[in-house]
Amino acid sequence: MKRFLGAIIGLSSIVLFTQPGVSANLPPKVTVLDAPLSRDIKAGTSFAPVIKKVAPSVVNISSSMTIHERSSRNPLQEDPFLRRFFGDDSTDQTQPRDRKAQSLGSGVIVSPDGYILTASHVVEGADKVKVALASGEREFDAKVIGTDPPTDVAVLKIEAKNNLPVIPIANSDQLEVGDVVLAIGNPFAVGQTVTMGIVSAVGRSGLGITGYENFIQTDAAINMGNSGGALVDAEGRLVGINTAILSRTGGNMGIGFSVPVNLARYVMDRLVTEGKVTRGYLGINIQPLTRELAKLFHLPDESSGVMVAGVSPDSPAEKAALKNGDVILDFNGKKVSEPSALQLLASQTLPGTKVNLRILRSAESGKPSEKNVTVTLAELPKEYLATDQRSDSREHGQAGTDALDGVEVTDLDARVRRQIEVPRNVEGALVSNVNEDSNAAAAGLRPGDVILEIDHHPVHSSDEAVQLAEKSKGDQILVQVWSRPTGRGLGGTRYLVVDNTKRK
Repeated sequence: MKRFLGAIIGLSSIVLFTQPGVSANLPPKVTVLDAPLSRDIKAGTSFAPVIKKVAPSVVNISSSMTIHERSSRNPLQEDPFLRRFFGDDSTDQTQPRDRKAQSLGSGVIVSPDGYILTASHVVEGADKVKVALASGEREFDAKVIGTDPPTDVAVLKIEAKNNLPVIPIANSDQLEVGDVVLAIGNPFAVGQTVTMGIVSAVGRSGLGITGYENFIQTDAAINMGNSGGALVDAEGRLVGINTAILSRTGGNMGIGFSVPVNLARYVMDRLVTEGKVTRGYLGINIQPLTRELAKLFHLPDESSGVMVAGVSPDSPAEKAALKNGDVILDFNGKKVSEPSALQLLASQTLPGTKVNLRILRSAESGKPSEKNVTVTLAELPKEYLATDQRSDSREHGQAGTDALDGVEVTDLDARVRRQIEVPRNVEGALVSNVNEDSNAAAAGLRPGDVILEIDHHPVHSSDEAVQLAEKSKGDQILVQVWSRPTGRGLGGTRYLVVDNTKRK
């Protein structure tokens, strides 16, 4: 170590679009049939009876928006002095123009008074939204109650004189891999279409599609225009809202994703009653608990849970005395084995709620101890999305003589802090360069990271970082780093396990 001396496809894009002034309303009255699906009955020869029952509840959605195009005038013509030489072309081609764009998608009627669930990107930035019943007999102007881009869920409202066809809602937590599901929507605007498949996976996350991911994965064909449509079980109950596909061509390849209806329903209730989605906030950075981390924190090999990689100042977690290296096992009695699971549980808990965390706290000598910690959740700040900090692993190449050989560091002074926007509470050594073939690069250390600790020892300067790295004698070295914000969310602290051996 040296001291430095000098192809996921969303079916459209998504943005926040909330209807102001919506408050003090009651949640939509939905029909919930949460009995477990009967899995002992043999499959019939047709799903026609199920489709006849639920298809009228699936609607076509068309939205229109105005796009303001910039002037095509040569930038040099904007200068009055240079305009003498280039002339002043004031034809229509050089003037700003507005054009209309349309988006097509699907939705699901979930209450008799006209509340509709769909995907938020279906109505992104819309000036007008129209809803047509599957029969084509009636069309309505729809009001956008609100959208929630972090989950890609939107709620619309239409006014109808007669009761509307309503789809019953299941408990999506009871879905199992292998259950038969049907996707209903209007792909490519060809008209209402039904496809069949199975649940390929549940709790799918880490895809980078939305901020909060807990997708149902299915091989039922989902294509452009299906977005916002229904995913129903074999009994015709709504289990998910179709939102995205994984594809290299833009068409169905057998990997589609749906937002579980339990999550969609929570978002809908918040949007209708409060006009926004408020989320609980712990104030921690979290990462998966690997065997390497368990070893370096003196935890049992079979340990499972989510590791605390950083605690934000003045946060609910700090007030509850959570510490770096703690492993969260349960959240209010529900086991958490992945960061995404903990994020979802916290996000679906109202601010001000007291929750119990069962944690495992390591000790340098003796056995780790289990503790119960009570935390009062705050409200998630608007600029935050819960994100887990994952190490970016690559193939290992040859390494030097110690774990941080090939890493150059410099002191973190005031000028550098301003340039890369490092918070005042972050103290350590700035990584200025990392050899791509080093063990540190393979573990995920990147230029711009700040080394906070090495083997549990705080780092205050580049000299100290070098000394601690040289003293490390084990086969692996534990490095806590702070990373800058990225396009997927906020940066934060995380632990890296770096091999401390020279490989052939």
